Amino acid sequence: MEFRSSAKYVRVSPQKARLVLDLIKGRRVEDAINTLTFTKKGIAPDVQKVLRSALENANYLSTEKGIDVDVDNLIVLRAVANEGPRMKRIRPAPMGRAFRYQRRMAHIEITLAEKNRNGAPAEKAEATHVAAPARKPARKPALRKKSPVKKFAGKGKQR
Repeated sequence: MEFRSSAKYVRVSPQKARLVLDLIKGRRVEDAINTLTFTKKGIAPDVQKVLRSALENANYLSTEKGIDVDVDNLIVLRAVANEGPRMKRIRPAPMGRAFRYQRRMAHIEITLAEKNRNGAPAEKAEATHVAAPARKPARKPALRKKSPVKKFAGKGKQR
């Protein structure tokens, strides 16, 4: 079972948000919250808010809907920052000109999943036992023989 939460139109570039999201991918939720608490990036509190929302979604489903979820055993399965709309702005430039620039926004998504005893997420456990089909080894291209190099005779006759 997966539990999602997202924040849309966050005023930060997706590249900066991905720096923080890469810190928490694949970690336990408790470790991820501690990491975000002590991260000095400006987007870290917003990411922590989304992570807590996903945790509360899991907690709600376990109590209200009767789904058996061990909240202490959840890991961050996916943490993605997608690009949102851009705001086009104009900055005054010398000699009466104007420079255009863009203010970026991000859509942040966090997905939690319950970890199996094996250490893999519950949904991914069945797929790990499937054997991959055998491949033929790649053929190397045949080497061409190089023609002998003709030497230049000097300043005399040239052909």
